[in-house]
Amino acid sequence: MIDTLGWLSTIFIFVVGLILAGVVILFFIDRFQTADAVRRNYPVIGQLRYVFSELGEFFRQYFFAMDREEMPFNRAQRDWVYDAAGAKSTNVAFGSTRNLDPVGTPIFVNCPWPTLEQDAVEAGSLVIGEGAARIPYDAPSVFNISGMSYGALSTPAVRALSNGAAKAGCWMNTGEGGLSPYHLEGGCDVVFQIGTAKYGVRDKQGNLSDEKLREVAAHDQVRMFELKLSQGAKPGKGGILPAAKVNEEIAAIRGIEPHTASISPNRHPDIGNIDELLDMIAHIREVTGKPVGFKTVVGAYGWLDQLFEAINARGIASAPDFITVDSGDGGTGAAPLPLIDNVGLTLRESLPMMVDLRDKHGLKDRIRIIASGKLVTPSEVAWAMCAGADFVISARGFMFALGCIQAMKCNKNTCPTGITTHDPSLQRGLDPTDKAVRVANFVEQMRKEVGVIAHSVGVHEPRQMRRYHVRIVCADGRSRPLDELYPPMSAPSQAAA
Repeated sequence: MIDTLGWLSTIFIFVVGLILAGVVILFFIDRFQTADAVRRNYPVIGQLRYVFSELGEFFRQYFFAMDREEMPFNRAQRDWVYDAAGAKSTNVAFGSTRNLDPVGTPIFVNCPWPTLEQDAVEAGSLVIGEGAARIPYDAPSVFNISGMSYGALSTPAVRALSNGAAKAGCWMNTGEGGLSPYHLEGGCDVVFQIGTAKYGVRDKQGNLSDEKLREVAAHDQVRMFELKLSQGAKPGKGGILPAAKVNEEIAAIRGIEPHTASISPNRHPDIGNIDELLDMIAHIREVTGKPVGFKTVVGAYGWLDQLFEAINARGIASAPDFITVDSGDGGTGAAPLPLIDNVGLTLRESLPMMVDLRDKHGLKDRIRIIASGKLVTPSEVAWAMCAGADFVISARGFMFALGCIQAMKCNKNTCPTGITTHDPSLQRGLDPTDKAVRVANFVEQMRKEVGVIAHSVGVHEPRQMRRYHVRIVCADGRSRPLDELYPPMSAPSQAAA
């Protein structure tokens, strides 16, 4: 016993000595370096600011931030997703913690005679590409998974999303990183996204390969193709996947060299005007036989009028089968801060604008509008439906369903929940079987509660909601109907023409 205590004492003294020696060495390093004034003036102690800054991202959400004040998503939003994904009650007590006074707050207009439960129905399926694609897509779900690449997401994360989407009957967008076996594993419907680097459908020179397009389209699960012109995180800049995440498998799927950063061009080199865009859409649709659309963040918008005019001049079969409108206030992708913060219109402005321009040119029944951008709770999805969206998609909402804690480490291969890392020791914490159930629960609860809002305003299902069903708080403190702020447009009649 005495010998054991002696050994323990010796080890303790040795460890303390090492720590003291390390502190002394660090003191001299800090004192004599010239790159950091704080460390030079406050040796050793100055190092703590890096530790506290690093830990602050975690501690703020638990100890300091109120329920509604965090960005990009606050605790109330995250908690709703966590509860929905966990099949827990999403009811709350003692009133709303949301301040309803800020400009832009949506307030839904409840009907004195809401729809009875026995008269309510879910949003039905909606066909995309009818009359243009050889194989149109009868899309069953109003709420779906937005584009997140395999590579940006881990293997277990993609597997969980695929299996969860199949359980919920919604589609899953591949993101620009190509089609992996894990996207197909669950048997869900898949939307293949073609980014500016053409990952997964490129030849050795980086050009679009018809042969590879046919190979992808040969999968029955691949229902549509989406050309990504821009995304909310970085309008005007291509995808960024750090070299640490580009392993051999991801490189093979993308058609690039392993262990090198995967940097996409900032636009499609072969699409530089409206005619080239419509030609590319027609080409992909002809090769694959499936619906083709594009994704964009709206900034300049004069080109949209010209786009719709060109479609009518060519014939409505030349139109994209859908347009995905992304919000300019960021997304899952890593990006330069100025692009995340200040480039591109937010969905609140761009979605009604896109819907109105489409309708003004008489293309309402031809082009479906898909809304994307921070739509993770039922009220946000319901607002998009009121504004005119045919479908809503979410990326970060599904990351929360997988267990994301908003650690803000998506681009560093150190995600603590295993969602955006390829470190096996971190991935092991994500059980795809369990998370697939959470993904399905999230979709089902979202559709249910969007339906609750629809019934409250007096319609039978979400797609029957209109702009007059929601009011927006304005700068004078009063709310105004969305249809007053954005009067719905329709194509001019033949008589007027």
